[in-house]
Amino acid sequence: MTDTETTLRRMFDEIINEGRLDVADELFAEDYVDHGPMGDIAGREAFKQLVAQWRAAVPDVHCEIDTVIVDGDRCAWLVRTTGTHTGDGLGFPATHKRFETVSANIGLFRDGRAVEHWAEQGMFPMLMQLGVLPAPTATPTPAPA
Repeated sequence: MTDTETTLRRMFDEIINEGRLDVADELFAEDYVDHGPMGDIAGREAFKQLVAQWRAAVPDVHCEIDTVIVDGDRCAWLVRTTGTHTGDGLGFPATHKRFETVSANIGLFRDGRAVEHWAEQGMFPMLMQLGVLPAPTATPTPAPA
């Protein structure tokens, strides 16, 4: 396992899964930027606030890292996220529903710390599973004549 993969796994195990936000001071650059579906989150402190908000809304959130690919300072991985939405911290009332998503991620690391992150974070499937967004309906395609 590379140093980058070890850092990546600690980010999810200790910060997201265990809620140890202080570990972000060690693993994230101060000028960290997260490019996600809700826009850019700039700064390590803003990231810690986002995690706290998530954990308040989904206290049993659990992320499992899979398929890690490291190439120099860049890293790509899949993350499987599960949880139960029991808090109001996501901007809508608690649904008390469980969700499970998979998202593809790309990160940039410098000197053993996360600097930048890009992902769609499984947001749309999660919102559909929680009933906040309607599931798309398939329109039948006419058979060729």
